[in-house]
Amino acid sequence: MYILPKRIYSCTRKTNSPEPAELKTRAQNREICLFHKMGSEGKEFKAADRKLRLLCLHGFRTSGEIIKKQVTGKWPESVLHKLDLVFVDAPFPCQGKSEVEGIFDPPYYEWFQFNKEFTKYENFDECLAYIEDCMIEKGPFDGLLGFSQGAILSAALPGLQAKGVALTRVPKIKVLVIIGGAKFRDPSIVENAFSSPTQCPSVHFLGDQDFLKPHGTELLDSFIDPLVIRHPKGHTIPRFDEKGLENMLSFLGRLQNEFEIEDEHEKQEIGLSITS
Repeated sequence: MYILPKRIYSCTRKTNSPEPAELKTRAQNREICLFHKMGSEGKEFKAADRKLRLLCLHGFRTSGEIIKKQVTGKWPESVLHKLDLVFVDAPFPCQGKSEVEGIFDPPYYEWFQFNKEFTKYENFDECLAYIEDCMIEKGPFDGLLGFSQGAILSAALPGLQAKGVALTRVPKIKVLVIIGGAKFRDPSIVENAFSSPTQCPSVHFLGDQDFLKPHGTELLDSFIDPLVIRHPKGHTIPRFDEKGLENMLSFLGRLQNEFEIEDEHEKQEIGLSITS
C-alpha cells in the first residue's frame, strides 16, 4: 500500500492586471474565459488566459518541492503565466541515497522501484493508482509535466489510459511536457503504452549532455508531431534559450486557444448560463 503524501504544492502565478467587468464562472471545475470590452475603441480582450493545468511528476528520489523550485526558478514568467502547476510527492519514501542530497533538502520520494537493467518494476500498479487518486483529488487536469522518472511515467500514461490499463476514472490526458524522458523497458508495458502513436500534443526537452538523450530521442518516434526543445545541459530541468522560449510560448498559446474553445463547448452542452 502506498502512503498518501501530506504535501501538495500548487503553483498558480498571479498578475497585477485588473479584473474584468464580466462575471467569471466555472464549468466542471474549469475557468471559462470570457471576452469583454475595454476602452473607447471597443477592442476585445480576454478576461483571463486559460491556463493549462498540469500535474507535475518529479524525478527519482526527489520531491514535489524540489521540482517546484527547479521549474519556477528557471522558467520565465511568460511561460509560468500560462500554466497552473500542481506538484505532488511520489507515493514511496526514498529507499536509498538520493543524488540531490546536499543540493536540495529532504525528504525524498520515488514513484516505483526497479532493477539495474530497468526491466522489472516493483509497486508499479500502486504507483498508477496513486497518480489517479491525485488527479481525482486535485483535478481535473489537462495533462502532465514530468522529469526523469516522472517523465518516463508521463510519456507512458496516455497510451496506458487509452488501453484501459490506467487512469480509467479521470478525463483523457490532452497534453504532455516531457523533460529528460525515456521509454519503459518491460515489453508488456511498452506494448500497452506505445503500440499506437501517442496523439496528444507533447513537448520534449532533450539535453546534449543528458545520459538519457538517446532514449529520449527514441521516445519521439512514439509521438505524433512532437515539439522538441534542445538545450546544452545534462539531466536537469533547463532554462530556455531564445528559440526554445519562442517555440514553447507558441505551443502553449495554441493549446490555450484550443482548450478555451473546448471548455466553451462543454459549458454549452451542460446548459450553463453566464450572467453579467
